[in-house]
Amino acid sequence: HLLFFLLFIGPFNCFASYSRATELFYSLNEGLPAGVLIGSLARDLRLPMADGQHPAAPQPQLSFTLASRGLGGQYVQLDNHSGELHTSAIEIDREALCVESSGAAVFGGAAAVFSSSPSSESCLLLLDVLVLPQEYFRLVKVKIAIRDVNDNAPRFPVPHIHLSVPENAPVNTRLAIEHPALDPDVGTNSVQTYRLRDNYGVFTLDVEENESGERTPYLIVMGALDRETREEYVTVIVAEDGGTPPLVGSATLTIGISDVNDNCPQFNDLQLNVTLYGNSSLGTHVASVHAVDMDLGSNAQITYSYSQKVPQPSRDLFNLDESAGTITLSSKVDGDTPRLHRLIILGNGPGCIPAVITVLVTIIKVMMRPPEVVPRFIANEVEGVVYLKELEPINTPIAFFTIKDPDEKYKVNCYLDGDGPFRLSPYKPYNNEYLLETTKPLDYEKQQLYEISVVAWNSEGFHVNKIIKVQVLDDNDNSPVFSQQLIELSIEENNVPNAFLTKLHATDADSGERGQVSYFLGPDAPSYFSLDKATGVLTVSTQLDREEKEKYRYTVKAVDSGFPPRESIATVTITVLDKNDNSPRFINKDFSFFVPENFPGFGEIGVISVTDADAGQNGWVALSVLNGSDIFVIDTGKGVLRAKVSLDREQQSSYVLWIEAVDGGDPALSSTAKITILLLDINDNPPLVLFPQSNMSYLLVLPSTLPGSPITEVYAVDKDTGMNAVIAYSIIGRRGPRPESFRIDPKTGNITLEESLMQNDYGLYRLLVKVSDHGYPEPLHSTVMVNLFVNDTVSNESYIESLLRKEPDISIEEKQPQISIEPTHKKIESSSCMPTLVALSIISLGSIALVTGMGIYICLRKGKKHHRADENLEVQIPLNGRINLHMLEKKPMEISNI
Repeated sequence: HLLFFLLFIGPFNCFASYSRATELFYSLNEGLPAGVLIGSLARDLRLPMADGQHPAAPQPQLSFTLASRGLGGQYVQLDNHSGELHTSAIEIDREALCVESSGAAVFGGAAAVFSSSPSSESCLLLLDVLVLPQEYFRLVKVKIAIRDVNDNAPRFPVPHIHLSVPENAPVNTRLAIEHPALDPDVGTNSVQTYRLRDNYGVFTLDVEENESGERTPYLIVMGALDRETREEYVTVIVAEDGGTPPLVGSATLTIGISDVNDNCPQFNDLQLNVTLYGNSSLGTHVASVHAVDMDLGSNAQITYSYSQKVPQPSRDLFNLDESAGTITLSSKVDGDTPRLHRLIILGNGPGCIPAVITVLVTIIKVMMRPPEVVPRFIANEVEGVVYLKELEPINTPIAFFTIKDPDEKYKVNCYLDGDGPFRLSPYKPYNNEYLLETTKPLDYEKQQLYEISVVAWNSEGFHVNKIIKVQVLDDNDNSPVFSQQLIELSIEENNVPNAFLTKLHATDADSGERGQVSYFLGPDAPSYFSLDKATGVLTVSTQLDREEKEKYRYTVKAVDSGFPPRESIATVTITVLDKNDNSPRFINKDFSFFVPENFPGFGEIGVISVTDADAGQNGWVALSVLNGSDIFVIDTGKGVLRAKVSLDREQQSSYVLWIEAVDGGDPALSSTAKITILLLDINDNPPLVLFPQSNMSYLLVLPSTLPGSPITEVYAVDKDTGMNAVIAYSIIGRRGPRPESFRIDPKTGNITLEESLMQNDYGLYRLLVKVSDHGYPEPLHSTVMVNLFVNDTVSNESYIESLLRKEPDISIEEKQPQISIEPTHKKIESSSCMPTLVALSIISLGSIALVTGMGIYICLRKGKKHHRADENLEVQIPLNGRINLHMLEKKPMEISNI
């Protein structure tokens, strides 16, 4: 195959080669940013591409596609049209991508390969690229070699390296450092050299490279070592790679010098001179010898022994401790004992010539006998130790002492030597008799043992000491003492069962069983608290609920084991800390408020009461309106519900809101409540007359109309409800030839003919009808003019219209319409009225008189005129009129059962 190599100048320094085997080779540095050109497949494969230089020659539209996006595909971006290969946004890290081992890790057709060829440092990305369309189809194998960049510093696997060197190691001794530095980079970018920051003039480093290329540092001894002069060297070992610039890593290197037996024992003196009195008692200390070996451990172990030159009598007279080197008198000195002894002592060390010291002991002969001290103990005494209880009173006698001179030649005096509450005084009337007694109470907790001496001396200066040891016996005279008298604890509520609270600690200055402390709960402690008798560990066996009880206060006792036992008491206070385990709770799940319509904006509708059993921030509650927030607002602190605007019952008679209460815990808890707002009607709408539609309309009435016949009607509606919507009709003004010929039904508004019409009754009748509601506190009304033209025919409409246009001269006759309030077509049971009236009286105190009176009135008459109500509630159609009343939806009038 013929290979074509293209060299690119840039930070990536790519090259490509092409063969008919459709393989391309590129190389680039690791760590390049996104968008760096790796190579152009179309150009390197010499494929024809569409360009603008030869528009006449049609060029194919080639397509380049990765066969699969595996591990290698995520690091490159392939332009599907131009075939250019760029680095992607994922930075290539050669150390993470390739592992220095043979083989490849293949992922979906793409692989990262660490190959042994062409060099041991090769790291390849393998890509399979498909070239289309079919006539140019080929599978291109793209290999991208990732070149190493010095982006990793050497690093030692441990921060401290310890190395041991024997002090007798010869010069040029080589010791391998077992923890060499590691560098993920390869080639010259890996570790190249090692050095010491301080070699102390006796060390240096060398690096050896094995067949696999691994470099191991060696410590080389360059001078003599002496552990007795210096036993440790601490320096820093530095590893440096071959990059540009080079990177370094370091670790602390501690070089310990191990001991060898290169020193022997030595005495500081060659001879000791000692004098010993002939009357010395057995065991008297004569002298001590001490040799020194500068080595350590077993190399410095020294034993002492007599030289063979020391005669046997001297050996029998003086005992030598072979470990401590002390010489004591082991036999009694008599008249035959030599006065001078030469003791040659050897200091022996392992593998050494013994060191030698000579001790000259001169014995001085004593001609007189020393004074005698004869004790007679009163207190309990065992082998020279007197035992006294700490609670013994003052002047407790301990012993009598008889002081005398064996030769009866010299005067003998005595005194007490030593510290302590003791006194030695002559016991009268006897001579040479002395009494030893206490001067103060003894306290075991202050001092347990006293050592005193009764010293006797004669006039010649000879002294005799009688050592007395006084052991104070402990008594249970101390109560346990708590480290704290008030133990303040806290624990979060909802704790796990058997939760640890604290460990009580009390001390007792007494000894033995008298100082052993046991712990007990006081009688006021709740049963679910437990106190370990031996350890003092205080636990709670159940979950605590702050909302049930926030603070606990009870006593605990510490009791010793003396007889009788002594105790002390401490107080434990436990504060249960709050957790947000309670949701806000509304006083009612459903709230209902009755509000009169036209209630002013931002007026107080009602108060939403909510509580939260938690404390602090967990118990803070914020209220908000979940729906209808554009109309209603709630004071989040006080819970006052207000409407932003004035409410009109005729537009909407009721509102249903959902109020959410959220506490201040983390996480927060919440609850919701339903709020129903019912608007009470106010008489704010006068009746609206729907027929007749105009004061200028008229109706022809034939003279032949029979009395009692309906002529027409006035029809009106009222947007209010209840009594505010009950309409009454009345004629308050009349004009015409015989105006009293017509009457209006006050309830239905039907106008009927009362009397027969005569020849003289022809003409225009004008009736001013007042339409009034029964609202409280003041009814509202509207008026309409009803025009009736009595004649056989209408021959001159313009004349009638001219009459209508004239202002009528009508006198107002104000009369209250008499109307009986009857029930609706729905039958109302009398038993349902009273609870309704009671509820309304509580909610709407301002209208209780009106509502109660009308409710009773409705209930008393609800069954009397039911049939008549059905007739009256039928739709009344005018006999003659110019309006299509069937277009009006007329409903039966209904009085609300409030």
